[in-house]
Amino acid sequence: MALIEIRNLSRSFGAVKAVDGVDLDINAGEFLTLLGPSGSGKTTVLRMIAGFETPDSGVIKLNGKDITNQPPYERDVNTVFQDYALFPHMDVITNIEYGLRVKKVEKKERRAKALEALEQVRLSGYENRKPSQLSGGQRQRVALARALVNRPAVLLLDEPLGALDLKLRQQMQIELKELQREVGITFIFVTHDQEEALTMSDRIAVFDKGKIQQLDRPAAIYEKPTNEFVAGFVGVSNLISGSAAQTLLGKSGTFTVRPEKIQISQSSGAAGTIKEIEYLGPATRFIVDLEAGVRLVVLKQNIEESASDVMSMRGKKVNLAWDKESEYRVS
Repeated sequence: MALIEIRNLSRSFGAVKAVDGVDLDINAGEFLTLLGPSGSGKTTVLRMIAGFETPDSGVIKLNGKDITNQPPYERDVNTVFQDYALFPHMDVITNIEYGLRVKKVEKKERRAKALEALEQVRLSGYENRKPSQLSGGQRQRVALARALVNRPAVLLLDEPLGALDLKLRQQMQIELKELQREVGITFIFVTHDQEEALTMSDRIAVFDKGKIQQLDRPAAIYEKPTNEFVAGFVGVSNLISGSAAQTLLGKSGTFTVRPEKIQISQSSGAAGTIKEIEYLGPATRFIVDLEAGVRLVVLKQNIEESASDVMSMRGKKVNLAWDKESEYRVS
Protein backbone atom coordinates (compact mmCIF):
# COMPACT_ATOMS: atom_id res chain seq x y z
CA MET A 1 0.00 0.00 0.00
CA ALA A 2 1.22 3.50 -0.83
CA LEU A 3 2.17 5.83 2.03
CA ILE A 4 0.01 8.62 0.56
CA GLU A 5 -3.06 7.92 -1.56
CA ILE A 6 -4.72 10.81 -3.40
CA ARG A 7 -8.00 10.22 -5.23
CA ASN A 8 -9.96 12.62 -7.47
CA LEU A 9 -8.49 15.69 -5.74
CA SER A 10 -9.88 19.03 -6.94
CA ARG A 11 -9.58 22.66 -5.85
CA SER A 12 -10.89 25.82 -7.49
CA PHE A 13 -10.25 29.48 -6.76
CA GLY A 14 -13.22 31.35 -8.17
CA ALA A 15 -13.49 30.42 -11.84
CA VAL A 16 -9.97 28.97 -11.93
CA LYS A 17 -9.69 25.20 -11.50
CA ALA A 18 -6.25 24.93 -9.89
CA VAL A 19 -6.37 21.15 -9.37
CA ASP A 20 -8.63 19.02 -11.53
CA GLY A 21 -9.30 15.43 -10.45
CA VAL A 22 -5.75 14.37 -9.51
CA ASP A 23 -5.02 10.72 -8.63
CA LEU A 24 -1.58 10.01 -7.15
CA ASP A 25 0.07 7.29 -5.05
CA ILE A 26 3.30 8.19 -3.22
CA ASN A 27 5.50 5.40 -1.89
CA ALA A 28 7.23 5.24 1.48
CA GLY A 29 10.84 6.43 1.32
CA GLU A 30 10.70 7.90 -2.18
CA PHE A 31 11.73 11.33 -3.45
CA LEU A 32 8.80 12.52 -5.56
CA THR A 33 8.91 15.83 -7.40
CA LEU A 34 5.82 17.78 -8.47
CA LEU A 35 7.06 19.67 -11.54
CA GLY A 36 5.27 22.24 -13.64
CA PRO A 37 4.98 25.90 -14.63
CA SER A 38 3.38 28.57 -12.44
CA GLY A 39 -0.34 27.95 -12.07
CA SER A 40 -0.13 24.27 -13.03
CA GLY A 41 -1.54 23.03 -9.69
CA LYS A 42 1.58 21.49 -8.14
CA THR A 43 1.83 23.85 -5.16
CA THR A 44 -1.90 23.62 -4.44
CA VAL A 45 -1.59 19.81 -4.27
CA LEU A 46 1.31 20.18 -1.81
CA ARG A 47 -0.68 22.63 0.32
CA MET A 48 -3.64 20.25 0.43
CA ILE A 49 -1.36 17.41 1.60
CA ALA A 50 0.00 19.77 4.28
CA GLY A 51 -3.52 20.84 5.32
CA PHE A 52 -3.06 24.51 4.40
CA GLU A 53 -5.76 24.24 1.70
CA THR A 54 -9.02 22.27 1.86
CA PRO A 55 -10.03 20.29 -1.26
CA ASP A 56 -13.37 20.98 -2.93
CA SER A 57 -13.59 17.24 -3.53
CA GLY A 58 -11.45 14.12 -3.29
CA VAL A 59 -9.61 12.18 -0.60
CA ILE A 60 -6.07 12.26 0.85
CA LYS A 61 -4.94 9.27 2.91
CA LEU A 62 -1.72 8.93 4.91
CA ASN A 63 -0.83 5.41 6.04
CA GLY A 64 -4.36 4.34 5.16
CA LYS A 65 -5.97 7.04 7.35
CA ASP A 66 -8.18 9.74 5.80
CA ILE A 67 -6.53 13.11 6.59
CA THR A 68 -8.47 15.19 4.04
CA ASN A 69 -10.07 17.46 6.66
CA GLN A 70 -7.50 17.13 9.46
CA PRO A 71 -5.84 20.37 10.64
CA PRO A 72 -2.13 20.69 9.70
CA TYR A 73 -0.85 20.16 13.26
CA GLU A 74 -2.52 16.74 13.46
CA ARG A 75 -0.87 15.43 10.28
CA ASP A 76 2.40 13.51 10.39
CA VAL A 77 3.99 15.87 7.85
CA ASN A 78 6.31 18.88 8.01
CA THR A 79 6.88 21.62 5.43
CA VAL A 80 10.03 23.50 4.37
CA PHE A 81 9.30 26.81 2.65
CA GLN A 82 11.33 28.87 0.18
CA ASP A 83 11.71 31.73 2.70
CA TYR A 84 12.86 29.28 5.45
CA ALA A 85 10.43 30.80 8.05
CA LEU A 86 13.06 30.78 10.82
CA PHE A 87 12.51 32.79 14.00
CA PRO A 88 15.05 35.65 13.75
CA HIS A 89 15.27 36.23 17.54
CA MET A 90 16.10 32.57 18.28
CA ASP A 91 19.49 30.94 17.82
CA VAL A 92 19.89 27.92 15.54
CA ILE A 93 19.44 25.22 18.18
CA THR A 94 16.31 26.88 19.62
CA ASN A 95 14.82 27.16 16.13
CA ILE A 96 15.39 23.44 15.59
CA GLU A 97 13.97 22.53 19.01
CA TYR A 98 10.81 24.57 18.52
CA GLY A 99 8.56 21.77 17.23
CA LEU A 100 9.73 19.42 19.97
CA ARG A 101 9.03 22.07 22.59
CA VAL A 102 5.48 22.49 21.27
CA LYS A 103 5.08 18.71 21.64
CA LYS A 104 6.35 19.03 25.23
CA VAL A 105 9.38 16.78 24.67
CA GLU A 106 11.65 16.78 27.75
CA LYS A 107 14.52 19.31 27.56
CA LYS A 108 17.43 16.83 27.57
CA GLU A 109 15.87 14.66 24.85
CA ARG A 110 14.94 17.77 22.88
CA ARG A 111 18.52 19.05 22.86
CA ALA A 112 19.95 15.63 21.90
CA LYS A 113 17.56 15.29 18.95
CA ALA A 114 18.22 18.85 17.79
CA LEU A 115 22.00 18.34 17.88
CA GLU A 116 21.60 15.10 15.90
CA ALA A 117 19.50 16.90 13.28
CA LEU A 118 22.10 19.66 13.09
CA GLU A 119 24.81 17.07 12.46
CA GLN A 120 22.72 15.47 9.70
CA VAL A 121 22.58 18.78 7.81
CA ARG A 122 26.33 19.31 8.37
CA LEU A 123 26.02 22.34 10.66
CA SER A 124 27.52 21.04 13.93
CA GLY A 125 29.06 23.96 15.80
CA TYR A 126 26.53 26.52 14.50
CA GLU A 127 23.96 25.97 17.27
CA ASN A 128 24.47 29.34 19.00
CA ARG A 129 24.32 31.52 15.88
CA LYS A 130 21.30 33.60 14.90
CA PRO A 131 19.73 33.18 11.42
CA SER A 132 21.06 36.64 10.43
CA GLN A 133 24.62 35.30 10.94
CA LEU A 134 24.13 32.48 8.42
CA SER A 135 24.36 32.31 4.64
CA GLY A 136 21.31 31.43 2.54
CA GLY A 137 22.45 27.83 2.19
CA GLN A 138 23.05 27.52 5.94
CA ARG A 139 19.60 28.95 6.74
CA GLN A 140 18.13 26.39 4.35
CA ARG A 141 19.89 23.60 6.23
CA VAL A 142 18.56 24.89 9.57
CA ALA A 143 15.02 24.90 8.13
CA LEU A 144 15.56 21.30 7.01
CA ALA A 145 16.88 20.27 10.43
CA ARG A 146 13.87 21.87 12.13
CA ALA A 147 11.51 19.96 9.83
CA LEU A 148 13.35 16.65 10.20
CA VAL A 149 13.83 16.69 13.98
CA ASN A 150 10.23 15.50 14.53
CA ARG A 151 10.85 12.56 12.17
CA PRO A 152 7.64 13.12 10.18
CA ALA A 153 6.35 10.42 7.83
CA VAL A 154 6.50 12.95 4.98
CA LEU A 155 8.58 16.08 4.37
CA LEU A 156 7.01 18.63 2.02
CA LEU A 157 9.40 21.03 0.28
CA ASP A 158 7.87 24.05 -1.47
CA GLU A 159 10.52 25.35 -3.93
CA PRO A 160 13.08 25.39 -1.08
CA LEU A 161 16.08 26.17 -3.31
CA GLY A 162 14.49 29.00 -5.28
CA ALA A 163 16.21 31.80 -3.33
CA LEU A 164 19.73 30.38 -3.71
CA ASP A 165 22.25 31.27 -6.40
CA LEU A 166 23.01 28.72 -9.13
CA LYS A 167 26.15 27.13 -7.65
CA LEU A 168 24.70 26.81 -4.17
CA ARG A 169 21.43 25.47 -5.61
CA GLN A 170 23.32 22.74 -7.47
CA GLN A 171 25.28 21.87 -4.33
CA MET A 172 22.07 21.71 -2.25
CA GLN A 173 20.42 19.43 -4.85
CA ILE A 174 23.10 16.81 -4.18
CA GLU A 175 22.99 17.31 -0.42
CA LEU A 176 19.18 17.10 -0.28
CA LYS A 177 19.13 13.79 -2.13
CA GLU A 178 21.92 12.38 0.08
CA LEU A 179 20.03 13.54 3.18
CA GLN A 180 16.79 11.95 1.98
CA ARG A 181 18.54 8.62 1.42
CA GLU A 182 20.17 8.86 4.85
CA VAL A 183 17.00 9.59 6.86
CA GLY A 184 14.69 7.43 4.71
CA ILE A 185 11.76 9.87 4.97
CA THR A 186 9.41 10.41 2.02
CA PHE A 187 10.18 13.77 0.36
CA ILE A 188 7.60 15.56 -1.81
CA PHE A 189 9.39 18.37 -3.60
CA VAL A 190 7.73 21.17 -5.60
CA THR A 191 9.68 23.01 -8.31
CA HIS A 192 9.36 24.57 -11.76
CA ASP A 193 13.05 23.82 -12.43
CA GLN A 194 13.43 20.81 -14.74
CA GLU A 195 17.10 20.26 -13.87
CA GLU A 196 16.26 20.05 -10.15
CA ALA A 197 13.54 17.51 -10.88
CA LEU A 198 15.71 15.34 -13.14
CA THR A 199 18.69 15.49 -10.76
CA MET A 200 16.99 14.67 -7.48
CA SER A 201 13.87 12.60 -8.02
CA ASP A 202 13.00 8.92 -7.86
CA ARG A 203 9.84 9.85 -9.77
CA ILE A 204 8.45 13.04 -11.29
CA ALA A 205 4.81 14.09 -11.66
CA VAL A 206 4.60 16.68 -14.45
CA PHE A 207 1.67 19.07 -13.93
CA ASP A 208 -0.17 21.33 -16.38
CA LYS A 209 -3.62 22.93 -16.13
CA GLY A 210 -4.41 21.21 -12.84
CA LYS A 211 -3.71 17.69 -14.10
CA ILE A 212 -0.79 15.26 -14.02
CA GLN A 213 0.44 14.96 -17.61
CA GLN A 214 2.98 12.22 -16.88
CA LEU A 215 4.21 10.34 -13.81
CA ASP A 216 7.39 8.31 -14.20
CA ARG A 217 11.11 8.00 -13.49
CA PRO A 218 13.27 10.97 -14.62
CA ALA A 219 14.87 9.06 -17.52
CA ALA A 220 11.47 7.97 -18.85
CA ILE A 221 10.05 11.50 -18.53
CA TYR A 222 12.98 12.87 -20.53
CA GLU A 223 13.44 10.10 -23.08
CA LYS A 224 9.79 9.11 -23.59
CA PRO A 225 7.47 12.09 -22.97
CA THR A 226 3.79 11.18 -23.34
CA ASN A 227 2.69 14.40 -25.04
CA GLU A 228 3.89 17.67 -26.58
CA PHE A 229 3.64 19.58 -23.31
CA VAL A 230 5.97 17.21 -21.42
CA ALA A 231 8.39 17.06 -24.36
CA GLY A 232 8.56 20.85 -24.51
CA PHE A 233 8.62 21.57 -20.77
CA VAL A 234 11.15 18.99 -19.55
CA GLY A 235 14.44 19.97 -21.17
CA VAL A 236 14.85 21.30 -24.71
CA SER A 237 13.02 19.31 -27.34
CA ASN A 238 12.75 19.44 -31.12
CA LEU A 239 9.18 18.81 -32.27
CA ILE A 240 8.82 17.59 -35.85
CA SER A 241 5.33 17.35 -37.35
CA GLY A 242 3.26 17.85 -40.51
CA SER A 243 5.07 17.91 -43.85
CA ALA A 244 8.47 18.10 -42.09
CA ALA A 245 7.75 14.76 -40.37
CA GLN A 246 6.83 13.21 -43.72
CA THR A 247 9.95 14.59 -45.42
CA LEU A 248 12.48 13.89 -42.64
CA LEU A 249 11.03 10.83 -40.94
CA GLY A 250 8.79 9.31 -43.60
CA LYS A 251 5.77 9.20 -41.27
CA SER A 252 2.91 11.34 -40.02
CA GLY A 253 2.36 12.58 -36.48
CA THR A 254 4.38 14.70 -34.06
CA PHE A 255 7.77 13.44 -32.93
CA THR A 256 10.46 14.68 -30.56
CA VAL A 257 14.23 14.41 -31.04
CA ARG A 258 16.42 15.70 -28.21
CA PRO A 259 19.21 18.15 -29.22
CA GLU A 260 22.05 15.96 -27.91
CA LYS A 261 20.89 13.06 -30.10
CA ILE A 262 21.57 15.00 -33.33
CA GLN A 263 24.94 14.99 -35.11
CA ILE A 264 26.23 17.71 -37.44
CA SER A 265 27.64 16.31 -40.67
CA GLN A 266 29.15 17.90 -43.76
CA SER A 267 28.17 15.03 -46.04
CA SER A 268 24.88 13.18 -45.39
CA GLY A 269 21.61 13.86 -43.60
CA ALA A 270 18.96 16.59 -43.62
CA ALA A 271 20.30 19.74 -45.28
CA GLY A 272 20.11 23.09 -43.50
CA THR A 273 21.86 26.28 -42.45
CA ILE A 274 23.23 27.24 -39.03
CA LYS A 275 21.35 30.42 -38.11
CA GLU A 276 22.60 30.98 -34.57
CA ILE A 277 25.26 29.64 -32.20
CA GLU A 278 25.29 29.74 -28.39
CA TYR A 279 28.67 28.90 -26.84
CA LEU A 280 28.05 27.33 -23.40
CA GLY A 281 31.62 26.41 -22.42
CA PRO A 282 31.51 22.59 -22.20
CA ALA A 283 29.07 22.45 -25.12
CA THR A 284 27.67 24.55 -27.97
CA ARG A 285 24.03 24.96 -28.93
CA PHE A 286 23.38 25.31 -32.68
CA ILE A 287 20.09 26.63 -34.11
CA VAL A 288 19.66 25.09 -37.57
CA ASP A 289 17.01 25.88 -40.18
CA LEU A 290 16.41 22.80 -42.33
CA GLU A 291 15.31 22.92 -45.96
CA ALA A 292 12.40 20.68 -44.91
CA GLY A 293 10.86 23.72 -43.20
CA VAL A 294 11.64 23.10 -39.51
CA ARG A 295 14.11 24.67 -37.08
CA LEU A 296 16.09 22.24 -34.89
CA VAL A 297 18.32 22.78 -31.89
CA VAL A 298 21.53 20.73 -31.76
CA LEU A 299 23.74 20.34 -28.68
CA LYS A 300 27.36 19.35 -29.31
CA GLN A 301 30.05 18.74 -26.70
CA ASN A 302 33.19 20.89 -27.15
CA ILE A 303 35.67 18.05 -26.98
CA GLU A 304 38.23 19.48 -29.39
CA GLU A 305 36.72 22.76 -30.60
CA SER A 306 37.48 26.18 -29.13
CA ALA A 307 35.04 29.10 -28.90
CA SER A 308 36.46 30.64 -32.08
CA ASP A 309 36.10 27.32 -33.95
CA VAL A 310 32.40 26.96 -33.22
CA MET A 311 31.47 30.64 -33.62
CA SER A 312 32.93 30.61 -37.14
CA MET A 313 30.25 28.08 -38.18
CA ARG A 314 27.40 30.62 -38.17
CA GLY A 315 25.78 30.77 -41.62
CA LYS A 316 27.38 27.53 -42.82
CA LYS A 317 25.49 24.85 -44.73
CA VAL A 318 25.40 21.57 -42.79
CA ASN A 319 23.57 18.27 -42.65
CA LEU A 320 21.91 16.87 -39.55
CA ALA A 321 21.62 13.16 -38.79
CA TRP A 322 20.18 11.09 -35.92
CA ASP A 323 19.32 7.48 -35.18
CA LYS A 324 15.76 6.28 -35.76
CA GLU A 325 15.68 5.19 -32.09
CA SER A 326 15.99 8.87 -31.09
CA GLU A 327 12.63 9.74 -32.69
CA TYR A 328 9.84 9.48 -30.12
CA ARG A 329 6.20 10.00 -31.05
CA VAL A 330 4.27 12.39 -28.77
CA SER A 331 1.01 12.70 -30.75
